[in-house]
Amino acid sequence: MQKLVLIVLSLLIFSCAEKAQKEVSSVDPVNWNNRTVTLSANDSLMQGISYLSVYSQIYSETEHRTHNLTGTISMRNTNLRDTIYLNKAEYFDTHGNSIRTYFNKPIYIQPMETVEIVIDEHDKEGGTGANFLFQWSIKPNTHEPYFEGVMISTSGQQGLSFTTQGIRVE
Repeated sequence: MQKLVLIVLSLLIFSCAEKAQKEVSSVDPVNWNNRTVTLSANDSLMQGISYLSVYSQIYSETEHRTHNLTGTISMRNTNLRDTIYLNKAEYFDTHGNSIRTYFNKPIYIQPMETVEIVIDEHDKEGGTGANFLFQWSIKPNTHEPYFEGVMISTSGQQGLSFTTQGIRVE
């Protein structure tokens, strides 16, 4: 009888356990296809590439213990009047391997608008040295896009957060 009670109790406990979500990186907060534009070769747009370091994990206590982080990748247009264009956003892991490309055709960001990519806390593919490369186009004499990463993790009453800023590399 005790074995039967234990089995029933075990089944109840395991059936109530929350299932982990399969999606580990949010791509849908912005529908990239709705932001797609066609840029003409006749447009006198300046081209550039920016680098942003992000962290899926950070070390804690030793190199053998890590904490997973949620990353918010902000792509910002700091211009008051001009739209900017992002041609590609590619995510790389610690070893420089491409993990995924979020979009590979030009999208627009309106003046003073921010568009974000969220890397889920359970997405550990990037590791401790993940990064993004952004290819962009702007009109001459306008501000370059601003890229920022906000990484955060909370556990119980403890939390940590920090930011990184993108730099132009080309």
